[in-house]
Amino acid sequence: MAAPIPVDGGGVRAAIPASAHPPLHLNCKSDHSARTYNTPVSEIIEVCPVDELQPGQRRLVEWEDLEIGVFNCGGNLYAIEDRCSHDDGPLAEGEFDDTACTVECPRHGSLFDLKTGKPMTLPAYVPVDTFPVIIEDETIKLEVE
Repeated sequence: MAAPIPVDGGGVRAAIPASAHPPLHLNCKSDHSARTYNTPVSEIIEVCPVDELQPGQRRLVEWEDLEIGVFNCGGNLYAIEDRCSHDDGPLAEGEFDDTACTVECPRHGSLFDLKTGKPMTLPAYVPVDTFPVIIEDETIKLEVE
């Protein structure tokens, strides 16, 4: 056995010979084919012809188990999840201000920014999902995943 090595404070620690711990060589390769990624795949859904959603109007669309409110704010189109983050109540039914681009939850009055989905007033404090709006062939479409 190797000689003890002094440690600060007067104690001693036994030295372990290098031969007791042979070098560790790992021959590992990453198998990229075994990796899976949960990347959602986007889908494009049709809402309506552009001329059927005039400034100041809104429309509710369903996709799978999700309802989405589509709003025309002075010619700019925005789409948000039709669910108040405060109590899961319907959001698109609330008062819509097309000048400020906001919608007010009809249950408890939280005001949501249609551009970002962020609540501007309490009691809600968590944003709702927003969806990209696409105009193609004079048709309003949404990108959903």
